[in-house]
Parts: sequence; structure tokens; C-alpha cells
Amino acid sequence: MTVTPERSTYTPPGRLGDESSGPRTDPRFSPAMVEALATFGLDEVAAAPPVSASDDLPTVLAAVGASHDGFQAVYDSIALDLPTDRDDVETSTETILGVDGNEITLHVFRPAGVEGVLPGLVYTHGGGMTILTTDNRVHRRWCTDLAAAGSVVVMVDFRNAWTAEGHHPFPSGVEDCLAAVLWVDEHRESLGLSGVVVQGESGGGNLAIATTLLAKRRGRLDAIDGVYASIPYISGGYAWDHERRLTELPSLVENDGYFIENGGMALLVRAYDPTGEHAEDPIAWPYFASEDELRGLPPFVVAVNELDPLRDEGIAFARRLARAGVDVAARVNIGLVHGADVIFRHWLPAALESTVRDVAGFAADRARLRRP
Repeated sequence: MTVTPERSTYTPPGRLGDESSGPRTDPRFSPAMVEALATFGLDEVAAAPPVSASDDLPTVLAAVGASHDGFQAVYDSIALDLPTDRDDVETSTETILGVDGNEITLHVFRPAGVEGVLPGLVYTHGGGMTILTTDNRVHRRWCTDLAAAGSVVVMVDFRNAWTAEGHHPFPSGVEDCLAAVLWVDEHRESLGLSGVVVQGESGGGNLAIATTLLAKRRGRLDAIDGVYASIPYISGGYAWDHERRLTELPSLVENDGYFIENGGMALLVRAYDPTGEHAEDPIAWPYFASEDELRGLPPFVVAVNELDPLRDEGIAFARRLARAGVDVAARVNIGLVHGADVIFRHWLPAALESTVRDVAGFAADRARLRRP
């Protein structure tokens, strides 16, 4: 008797299995995630921009400015309120000088009425190191959440590669972030910090990692007790050809156009590194850091989201950290698009609360373990 094996019914996920797949048809999306995206007309696959990253630089920068305006408009209008929100947080600012003589504003968030030392977090915001204002509703709400959970949070107003006033490409932003981390380290006592963890999402995840790599190069790893890199934007590979994306980082194909898409991200890469001379420099794109460059770094958490084009570069980086002997934990947030737990908090309270607990808990653990 001949036995015929059953045919596999496996279909690759997302746009790997169906190029037309989108938030309203991909079964991995929860209704709450789709509802959040639909509020802004983002529940379809995002279209590629009319401008290419290979166009002349003024054209690219103009398109990046338009992208900034679009994302900033979402941040300015999005619902953020939740019944469980706590606002018992005190805020202040400090101004320091960067390596180019530039002023850097630090926004400090501290739980109100709490005495004694607390875990410290240096926060670097998302936007591909290129767009979005530092001091806006979404970023302030995130820092308020972390402070209310028991941390002192220092939000760094680093130089974006694109601003309406001028162009500040790599390494301006990462230099500002390192200057901020070193200042925070030097002022642990006056700030009341028991530890210093660098945390950021997306482009801020890049900067959190790159700042740590730069600190190692300059012999200042002592300033950083841990790194929490969320949804890190670290490969710069968004204009790679389809075959390379498919074989090396398939989530760039699988989830392309789910809230963010490759063409738009490639424009930010061009603004950040206009000539491409830093395409494999790990301080610009930490995905390319070797195991030797990673060896000896402080403990890490790398968090990625299932429905994010950037998912696989974060996973690949976490694996390289592990091979380099770094103490690293990694988490994959099921059913979330890029930045959803921070940006779309109003619709996803459970995801937000889980992320806040994880970041604040990591900062507290690093502070506890640092104590003599």
C-alpha cells in the first residue's frame, strides 16, 4: 500500500505569503491594533514615497521634512489618555554643551515626593535619528510613565539629522547622546541615581546602542550600567535589493508597509549618512558591529515587535550580543507594529503596561546589581 503524505498547508506570514496582505487582512493583527491604525487611515499597506533615496540630497531632505510633518501631526493629535495614568512626576531641565559647542537640553522626570536614590534612565527618542521633536506629547508621556514607575528619566534633545533650520548628519546625534550620558554619569549623586541605563526606541534604539559602542571606543563604558534597545533601527538596509532583504532580514519584506515602509526609511538613512560612507560603520549602524566590538558591553535587553519590518535586525543583533558573551535578554511583542506600545498606548494598555514594567524593572535590577 502506498501512503501519500499530507500536503503542508503552511503559508509564509504577512507579505511573504501574500504581497497584498495588509493590517485588515493579516490575521496576526488584533482588532485593537487595526482600530488604532484606522484612526489615522493607516490600516492599508503604506505606499512608497514619490522620492527615492538615490535622488539629489536637497530633494531627499525636502521629502524627509514632509515625513517629519506627517509623523509629528500624528504625535500632536493622537489620543494618549488611559484611566490608569499617573502624573505625580516632577520635571526640570538642564543645559549642557556638546562636542561642537552646541547646547543640548536635558529634560529630567522624577517621581514626585520620592526621597533617596532611584534607578536612572537616559532616554533617546525614535525618528530614525532624523525626524520628530524631542519634547512632544508622546515622548513626554513615555518618560512620565517610566518616572511614575520609579525611575529618574533624562530625555536627551539630541540633534536630528534633519531640522527646518539645517542638516546635522551622523555623528552629530550620537555625539550629543554620549555627551548627555557622560554628564548624567558625572552627576549621579546630585540627580539621585543608583544606576544609569540607556533606553530608546527605533532610531533611539540605534542611538542607545551606538552611544554604548562609542563609549567603549573612548574608554567610558563605566558610565553605562545597561542598555534597553526597543525596536532598534540599526541595519540601514532599507534600500537593499529585494533578494538581500529576503534572505538576510526577511521581516523587511514580510511586514513592509505595516505602518512604516522601506522607501521612507531609506530616505532617513540618506539624510543621516548622505554619502553612504558609514554604511557599515557600527557607530552609525550597530547591526554591523563585530563580536569583538560587542564583547564586554553591559547587560542588554533587545525588544522587537512581531509586525515590524525592523523585527529581524533586532533579533540578529541580540543573537550576536549573546555570541559575544554579553548578558542579553530578548522579547518579541506579538501582534504589534513598529512602536505601537508607546505611540498607540490608548488602544493597547496591556502592551504599554508590560513594556513599562520591563524597562523600569531592568533599570531597577541594573541599579541593584551595581551597588557594592
